[in-house]
Amino acid sequence: QVQLTESGGTSVQTGGSLRLSCEVSGLRFALYSMAWFRQTPGNNREFVASISYRDRSRKYRDSVKGRFTISRDNDKNVLFLQMDNLKPEDTATYVCASTGHYTDLYSAYKYDHWGQGTQVIVSA
Repeated sequence: QVQLTESGGTSVQTGGSLRLSCEVSGLRFALYSMAWFRQTPGNNREFVASISYRDRSRKYRDSVKGRFTISRDNDKNVLFLQMDNLKPEDTATYVCASTGHYTDLYSAYKYDHWGQGTQVIVSA
């Protein structure tokens, strides 16, 4: 069974930092591209960042560029999202996802497996 389990979400002040983790099992992690999406109540899931399986390509949505960093540890089967200078608008449930595709990784339809999410709350 493929499982993606996020952790690291909590409540922080504006300007603070968090590091989210996504532990993956049930697939050859090193052969899969990964991404973080986020969702707020009543809103569609939006792309945050992606990383290709060879880490040749990293992509970010404009609003997090320069603040968020996506990375992966293929030896430990873990995906990370380092979030710095957090803002209230970053408040959301962050979800990781995996795909065997390697193009258009910003598109949610490319992803086959999803985690349950970890909540991030940024207060002013």
